[in-house]
Amino acid sequence: MAIDPVNKLIAWQMRRRYGKIERFMLNPHQVQEELLLKLVKKAANTEWGKRHNFKSISSFSDFQNSAPLQNYESLKDDIDRIRLGEQNILWPTEIKWFAKSSGTTSSKSKFLPVSLEAIEQNHFKGGRDLLAFYCNEIHETTMFSGYSLKLGGSTTPNSSNHETYYGDLSAVLIENLPFWVEMRSTPNQAIALMEEWESKIEKIVDRAIKQNVTSLFGVPSWMLVLCRRVLEKTGADNLLEVWPNLELYAHGGVSFTPYRKQFEELIPKDDFVYLETYNASEGFFAIQDTVESQGMLLMLDNGIFYEFIPMSEYKGIESRTIPLHEVQPDVNYAMVITTNAGLWRYIIGDTVKFTSTAPYRIEITGRTKLFINAFGEELIIDNAEKAIKQACVRTGAEVKEYTAAPYYMEGQDSGAHEWIVEFSKRPSNLEDFETVLDDSLRELNSDYEAKRHKNMALKAPIVHEAKPELFHQWLKQKGKLGGQHKVPRLANDRVLIEELLRLQRDTHL
Repeated sequence: MAIDPVNKLIAWQMRRRYGKIERFMLNPHQVQEELLLKLVKKAANTEWGKRHNFKSISSFSDFQNSAPLQNYESLKDDIDRIRLGEQNILWPTEIKWFAKSSGTTSSKSKFLPVSLEAIEQNHFKGGRDLLAFYCNEIHETTMFSGYSLKLGGSTTPNSSNHETYYGDLSAVLIENLPFWVEMRSTPNQAIALMEEWESKIEKIVDRAIKQNVTSLFGVPSWMLVLCRRVLEKTGADNLLEVWPNLELYAHGGVSFTPYRKQFEELIPKDDFVYLETYNASEGFFAIQDTVESQGMLLMLDNGIFYEFIPMSEYKGIESRTIPLHEVQPDVNYAMVITTNAGLWRYIIGDTVKFTSTAPYRIEITGRTKLFINAFGEELIIDNAEKAIKQACVRTGAEVKEYTAAPYYMEGQDSGAHEWIVEFSKRPSNLEDFETVLDDSLRELNSDYEAKRHKNMALKAPIVHEAKPELFHQWLKQKGKLGGQHKVPRLANDRVLIEELLRLQRDTHL
């Protein structure tokens, strides 16, 4: 395929950005310190800045002493005020967009502020950085001669204040795309922001199969649903028969490991490029900067200042943080961010480890709490405990032990959560127990509810009744009886559940 002039121009512009990226790779600590002081200065006259005496801050040490660590619960009251229309509380410029994310122990959903600076200088800049890395590596790319297929959610006006809006982060960004990006993206904005997922997928497929799609952007679980529908609709054996110039898939949101083999079958091309991104509702943090790199490059000049809490010392908002220059490779850290949207020393709940400190590259290792996030559902232990309790109340059951893990898509099947539950009192009906468990999780977690919609990404949970003393036997095999040892309630991989299922098969009920 000939490289057209527009493609050459865009690729050249993207490679120009790479020189600026090299600056923070070579001077990471100076860049981060400059950024922190810039953020503090800009917010000095906000309500938050006055409350914590930002005008007196001239160093990281001052910042640590002046501003306490935060989580969503500690910021919720201020965020709720902004959602109702108040301004200049956490950040000086107007905030009318909020990224809706899965909830905490006290609420079904979180609404994270997204400022204009966060959109332009963090999220969009992160997108450009991704393309800069790609163009620096693939010099003969023809990606910009075609369309980027982007999968996103939808946005909704705030029922209490119609001048503010919330939605999936992807939808917030689509709403604010510059015209020149939208011209090279598919589907169009009207389709991209549709709320009903089943209809949206159909319309995206109908449009995209007629276009020259050269790149894919989105969460693997949903992208897999869309790609399979493309093959069903066209009768093609693989995606290259539909989109012969496809060359890049940028993915994030959940671990790609369970999905890689399926995408390699869908896209049988040896030099096809997969790049991982760490783009959360709170910010665009890191990007896989080369095809072969282990971990993702922490982006240090995109409007976010970083601190870290060693997980061996983690005590929530009472923790001690360390700056970037003190981190060590292969240590598990909780990540703390200060952003250009007014999240000050905010514990996001993710844990990371550094695969490299020159430059700083990270891998996501999990959450500060037990969780399952194989399909973007972000199921936390509090959700599981409350749902189990409700299922017991409704079915007269008593649960002794349980654990849950993801069940990954196979063939045309959706994924699910697979549970093993040991009852001290069996439910009146196990199917009713499964139904109440599922319904309760939908009520408690908006991301789980979205993924369960019409079984498109998640089907109903699979619940196995454990044989008596199954968990006791497992702990005994592991030498973990007594003391503080316990069976993890949730796992984001299948190691534990496969061990339990094998042990279950040894003796049947």
